[in-house]
Amino acid sequence: MDDYKGLFENVFHKPVNMETLGMALATYQRSLNSANSPFDQWYYGKQEGAMSPSAIKGFQLFREKANCIACHSVGKNSALFTDHQLHNTGHGFSVSFNIRPKKQQLLVAPGHYIDIDSDLFDSVSEKKPNDVGLYEITQDPADRWKYKTPTLRNIALTAPYMHDGAFKTLEEVIQFYNQGGVQNEDLDPLVKPLGLTSIETNHLLNFLNSLTGSNVDELIADGFAAPVGDTH
Repeated sequence: MDDYKGLFENVFHKPVNMETLGMALATYQRSLNSANSPFDQWYYGKQEGAMSPSAIKGFQLFREKANCIACHSVGKNSALFTDHQLHNTGHGFSVSFNIRPKKQQLLVAPGHYIDIDSDLFDSVSEKKPNDVGLYEITQDPADRWKYKTPTLRNIALTAPYMHDGAFKTLEEVIQFYNQGGVQNEDLDPLVKPLGLTSIETNHLLNFLNSLTGSNVDELIADGFAAPVGDTH
């Protein structure tokens, strides 16, 4: 870490270590604020034309029938779209017990997938370590397969989805929750079959697409502008 010699001491008054590395990363992440999305303009800015009629219907589903808002919170003055809590949706359970379709899709080129037998995947892949979520920290059986609720800001740009990147599209995520996650004894009671129609699913997808901030290009530019390594 010679490239950062003196910089950490100037800011944190401590040398580079696990604590100050965490503090530096947290400080940077707090600067990644998504803002002024079509949703913000419509909901908080009261600009009636900022969101499409379909996206508005999607937000109604988000609050009511789908009840996404129970975990992806929307406040009176701002919306982080997370409750900062951990939940068992059944996805981690299904991975641990190898509950999966007979075929999986393999990315062979940008935007192009082919169907491959799951057994063939296994024959050329390393066995995944067991991932039981919060339980790994607390050792409380009730915490098995609990993972933190992510924000939905810029969600249309952050594929793949779920804690392990298992779903490559938002449509897959919506379908997962529409079926009620995956049943297990510790499944969060908030996760239930939703009964969304294909039209309602499309409305919800359009709402999620409305959460992309207007400052995305600036965030990307800032990320690439940050100096890396020896700048002398």
